[in-house]
Amino acid sequence: MVDITHKNTTLRKAIASATLQVSKQETIDAIQSRSVPKGDVFEFSRAAGLLAVKKTSDVIPDCHPLPVEYTAITHRVEGTTVVIEVEVHAIYRTGVEVEAMHGAAIAALTMYDMLKPIDKEVEISSIRLVKKEGGKSDKKSLSGAGLSAAVVVCSDTITRGENKDTAGQFLVHRLEGLGVERVSITVIPDEVAAIQAQANAFIENGIDLVIFTGGTGLSPRDVTPDAIEPLLDTPVPGIMETVRHYGQQRMPFAMLSRGVAGFAKNSLLITLPGSEGGVRDAMDALFPQLFHVFKVRQGMRHS
Repeated sequence: MVDITHKNTTLRKAIASATLQVSKQETIDAIQSRSVPKGDVFEFSRAAGLLAVKKTSDVIPDCHPLPVEYTAITHRVEGTTVVIEVEVHAIYRTGVEVEAMHGAAIAALTMYDMLKPIDKEVEISSIRLVKKEGGKSDKKSLSGAGLSAAVVVCSDTITRGENKDTAGQFLVHRLEGLGVERVSITVIPDEVAAIQAQANAFIENGIDLVIFTGGTGLSPRDVTPDAIEPLLDTPVPGIMETVRHYGQQRMPFAMLSRGVAGFAKNSLLITLPGSEGGVRDAMDALFPQLFHVFKVRQGMRHS
């Protein structure tokens, strides 16, 4: 089963359909008049489809068990064709398209089973995904193309050559993978003056995104938030709230990070932990959706 623990929990929606073709109008008449010997075809197929949606992970090995929070099953008659449509919603880390398609398939098979005594030529002609929302496909337009970025590693020991930087290098690699075309990296000591001087240089040069890694904890030398917060013209508290919430779901000490984020002139400054794991979690929590903030700053509406 694919590891989805790094994904964000979002509202996922999917609509799937199945098409059932009968051979004569009499069959449709029997369905609509509820006179099929085995019972009410629409209601039995709807119940079977609901059960199928909820049981998808039991019969399809790679599907994750997930909290289905809404399912609607409808039937539409078009001549001698019945179109079954299944809509599924869940707030989770993975999509619900297979659940919707499984529900549509079982609803169609239930109709087939109930109709075969009166129509030997019933046929299920298609099962397909109609629409999905809430996954990474919705974020394809969000990338770092056209943006400049700088990574600043705040660490006394790395500055002195006593430790090796991995968090900063990870950030550079990740930002480049997200489409950011120009990414620089700088290593400086845990000094308020040095951090502010570096930040101001990037702000004056119009760098779009400046990410600081290190110095966000509670030790006496953790001063990055203290240095950056006074420089912010427009704090964006939701950024670090998201990082801490995401991190707290994965390890118990994320609540101790004091990171801050916001705009200084036209530069977005973000302060992240110094560990590679903490940086990895923060990037998973924030990107690519954070790129939307640059469009909003240009006057684009959220929708």
